[in-house]
Amino acid sequence: MNTLVTLKHVMVLTGEPSGDFHAGRLVEEIRKKNGRIYFSGIGGPILKQQGVDLIYDIEKLSAMGITEVFLQFRYIKKAFDLFREKLRHHLPDLIILVDYPGFNLRAAKYVKDHYNIKILYYITPKVWAWKKNRLFKIKKYVDYAALIFPFEEKLFKKTGISSNYVGNPLLDEYPENFPKSLFGSKTVSYKANDPIIIGLLPGSRSAEIKNLLNIMIQSACLIHQRQKQVRFIVSKASSVRRVWIEEGIKKSGNPQLFEIVEGHVGEIFKQSNMIIAASGTVTLEAALYHIPTILIYKMSIASFWVAKLLVKVKYAGLANLIVNEEIMPELLQYKASPDKICKKAIYMINHQNYYQTRLELVRKKLGKKGAAKNTACIAIHLLREFHPI
Repeated sequence: MNTLVTLKHVMVLTGEPSGDFHAGRLVEEIRKKNGRIYFSGIGGPILKQQGVDLIYDIEKLSAMGITEVFLQFRYIKKAFDLFREKLRHHLPDLIILVDYPGFNLRAAKYVKDHYNIKILYYITPKVWAWKKNRLFKIKKYVDYAALIFPFEEKLFKKTGISSNYVGNPLLDEYPENFPKSLFGSKTVSYKANDPIIIGLLPGSRSAEIKNLLNIMIQSACLIHQRQKQVRFIVSKASSVRRVWIEEGIKKSGNPQLFEIVEGHVGEIFKQSNMIIAASGTVTLEAALYHIPTILIYKMSIASFWVAKLLVKVKYAGLANLIVNEEIMPELLQYKASPDKICKKAIYMINHQNYYQTRLELVRKKLGKKGAAKNTACIAIHLLREFHPI
């Protein structure tokens, strides 16, 4: 512990696998700028791999809906108790929050109520979509916000929050020439016997699989009736049991049309001419690959009407929000029917060049790369500002 006293201490807090991934990249970039920093925090395998001294592993923290949060309350409470204990025994010089707003905003409040520690928020809550009151919590408890969407900057600065658009971390995953090198010429024209591969991405949560998988499979069968050369690959997330997908495919009566692909969703993108996906970050990834995509989502009627009341955005898809245009067709709730999905898919197959061209706007709007690197610069600045290093 004597060695730790001589090092600056940065605490990183995140609560989901995606946050763990981006937090890991950020820690890596900070270490490049200053190797004499001790990192502690709440995270998962990526942060652990980066040498972060984990207070609590996030495996049990990934809660989504109201029911899940209630069931996992004891894990969240345990994590928070260990966080407070760590503060008492080894106060950090800087705390970095990464996504996971419910837990992290509560942590920020606790820190500012009891200590004088700088707080940096990377991948801030989606206040532009819902829970706009969180903006005022961020203003009160966070010293600097590193934003990952360009349209967030105006809103944060208007509220008086010290902030900057640092770039979107997904840009660092996909080189600018990737779509061209993968697909060759942007001019696409299908001959009668050319294979067409459509990727099906039903999501990573059991509720999404329950609500969307059968709809996607029924849609696929209808598409195949009209385009015989079409085949389908189904993405299986690590959190999804393979048997769920296998049972859905078996019920279709045409199992030969489908192939299950496990692992990173990039494997689906590499093989697909088109995507049908559950709403989420994955649709933004598809846009960066320039793959024409249909965005679908369906939930319980009660959840849908609650969402209608709470969510205040024009589009559900991140790509559409970024360019302020429906470049990815959105079929939500009652519109997410096999017949409507089939009709839209056939239209997009016949107009693929148009959709690929429109998707190029997303990368242009997102602009600069290096989100983790730029955020690391902010972190180092805050450390120097508060405790010269």
